[in-house]
Amino acid sequence: MKLTYPVIIVPGITASNLQDEYLIDPETIWSALKKDYERIALHPDDLRYEALEPARVRAGKLFEIAYNELINELRYNLKDKEDLPVPVYPFPYDWRMPLEFIQKQLDDFITEVIDRTKLLKHYNKEKYADDTKVNLVGHSMGGLIITGYLKSKGKKSPVNKVVTLATPFQGSFEAVIKIITGTANLGTSPPSSREREAARITPGLYYLLPSFKNGITTDTDLPVSFFNPEIWQTGVYQSLEEFIRLKGLPAQSSRKDEARKLLTAMLNQANEHRQKTDGFELKNAGLNKDRWLAVVGVDSETRVKLKISKIGKSPNFELSSDDRMNKWNSIDEIERRQTGDGTVPFEGAIPKFLKEENLVCVSPDDFGYWEIQDKALTKIAGFHGMLPNMNMLHRLIVRFFKDKDDPRGNTWGRPAPGIAKQNWDPPLGFKD
Repeated sequence: MKLTYPVIIVPGITASNLQDEYLIDPETIWSALKKDYERIALHPDDLRYEALEPARVRAGKLFEIAYNELINELRYNLKDKEDLPVPVYPFPYDWRMPLEFIQKQLDDFITEVIDRTKLLKHYNKEKYADDTKVNLVGHSMGGLIITGYLKSKGKKSPVNKVVTLATPFQGSFEAVIKIITGTANLGTSPPSSREREAARITPGLYYLLPSFKNGITTDTDLPVSFFNPEIWQTGVYQSLEEFIRLKGLPAQSSRKDEARKLLTAMLNQANEHRQKTDGFELKNAGLNKDRWLAVVGVDSETRVKLKISKIGKSPNFELSSDDRMNKWNSIDEIERRQTGDGTVPFEGAIPKFLKEENLVCVSPDDFGYWEIQDKALTKIAGFHGMLPNMNMLHRLIVRFFKDKDDPRGNTWGRPAPGIAKQNWDPPLGFKD
């Protein structure tokens, strides 16, 4: 087909507005400017619903600050002519939910996009109905949702190409920090300690826990997996107990047992998803390495490890600024891996279904001279949250979806640490 397949943008965690539709005039309770932590908290007895009922919270629009430029640039530059638009759909979702739930919604949304695209005259003329595919772009947790969707869909997947931007395929320590303190750089706005209790009762957050090797340092007999309930501090359980006391229904078991049961269930569900995405193979979804563009953010100070000790019999997470590093410019290739995008460490951004030779690394320096506002926002919200705004990446994504060369060198990237330039194998070429 000569036309570019329709595109769906899947945003990251916390980057979709949430609104309460129980009210006759729906009220936004989560946005870039408003965050009502009490009203987004989920019910401990049924995590599908809110702790404060009656309510009916649903996803609204994407955060414009992070995705407006990306969507508009793709809509403008993917079309060959003004009257031949390429559909570019945002996919807002309720990021609090388990990713399996969101994947089912994405499946339905893809079907809707395909059916709507069939109705466009220029796609009908190109016989799109005989080759119904879409292209997907996932930022941060959006990439995990896409991977989980493809794993479950298999060769029935109607996906042509995928772009993932700063996706924590092996997790981020910021998810740990968010759970234990409420202050972490996960979204597109500055963190707040008021998020802690809401975070601990948010299933989606546990899917971002780090699982890469050597991330945890400990000299104790504690388990070295954040998916193991025994590794979590007593304070996490105590706050869940108090939340259950305040919001939960009467139960036969103790609140302590209920808290452990609740945390264990969220950890197990997230761990099962990680095992599935770790086992994903491109060929099983009808894809190959040349149809997946994995962009990794580097050259920003990022937490790359976490030390866990014991106080008595209880685990203690030692949060040290020394564990935040940026060794991107080191002459030692192993040291250079101690970097990230401010949220996702390099080690956490590596998908197991691609080789490191296939990755494309970008840094804050890749923002253009005139991207003054984006540079300023990056200092506030972090490189991870603002990475989708990068003009160079917009051009790169357009090239990738349209199979275009770049003779003028308007797009670029860098190989991963330890990958020699002659061995670098990204899914599209770059001018030397």
